[in-house]
Amino acid sequence: MKQRAYYFDNAKFILIFFVVFGHLLQPFITDNETAYTLYKVIYTFHMPAFILVSGFFARGFLENGYINKIAKKLIIPYLIFQVVYSVFYYFLFNKSEFAVDLLNPHWSLWFLISLFFWHLMLTGFSRLKPLLGLSLAFGIGLGVGYIDWISNYLSLSRTFVFFPMFLLGYYLTKDHIQQLKKSNIRLLAFGTFVVAFVLYFSFPDMNYQWLFGSKSYSAMDTPVVFGMLIRLGLYLLSTIMVFSFLAIVPKNQYFFTSLGKNTLYVYLLHGFFVRVFRESEVTNYFTETENFILLGMASFLLTVLLASKFAAAIAQPFIELKVSLLAKYKDRVRIRFKMYKKKMLSQ
Repeated sequence: MKQRAYYFDNAKFILIFFVVFGHLLQPFITDNETAYTLYKVIYTFHMPAFILVSGFFARGFLENGYINKIAKKLIIPYLIFQVVYSVFYYFLFNKSEFAVDLLNPHWSLWFLISLFFWHLMLTGFSRLKPLLGLSLAFGIGLGVGYIDWISNYLSLSRTFVFFPMFLLGYYLTKDHIQQLKKSNIRLLAFGTFVVAFVLYFSFPDMNYQWLFGSKSYSAMDTPVVFGMLIRLGLYLLSTIMVFSFLAIVPKNQYFFTSLGKNTLYVYLLHGFFVRVFRESEVTNYFTETENFILLGMASFLLTVLLASKFAAAIAQPFIELKVSLLAKYKDRVRIRFKMYKKKMLSQ
């Protein structure tokens, strides 16, 4: 039981690290081919994997009060941070007018509103047989590309495009996950990432925005027939890479394992650091490919910091409107202080 918990916490921490790293890497993709390739590899699997894992843990959606619980967990932080980011951007970009649009999610906040919709959609799709449900979900994901007005509004495009991964995660069982841990599959999994990197590096002209799933085919300046084929190909590649990632996730406990429980805090808070970084002159120092190793290290440290118990305790009142973590943190500090004081007096 503990190993399974360690496994998913490890997976979530690694994925949120890639979220942070991908966002910090973005300013350099137009000038560095290696950065651009790495960026596309990351975006091919990291959010689809996050979505699949979210679907795996959505099995209790039929319980009484579950939807209300999910709404409080997702919609309240969405509304709060939609306002907070509006204020933040107003000052960061020196905008002439201040405006809050609750129906067009800022940047990474799309995931919260889409995740809420995916839980709602399960009430219908869970009644279908897996093959039919997945076929219908993938068909809708391909079909919405023909509807131009479905875009960032209420994150509708991403909701439909990425729902198949959520539904696939819902259908997965622990036995399926266990099958991925076989040594021969893990070896193939590592090879998949190498192949993906070589593929993207060999065909650099592919627009990375295809990986966002936020625009129609016409908005991508692609003939509609080819648009569907491109999205279908990306579905296939993303699915293979997601399962490859799950195959190589370690199952043992590490120093970062427990931090995997606090990915929501990292997801909501890292944007402030990323946006300041992108607007700063620090980006001028990352001109060589070798420097991206330092960027990866900085991403890891930022992820650890924002997922820490201290950061979660400070942020919880603004994200969950609770102070339980802060109370626990204060109690922990108080106990340690008493132990330290007792030790000093005994010397």
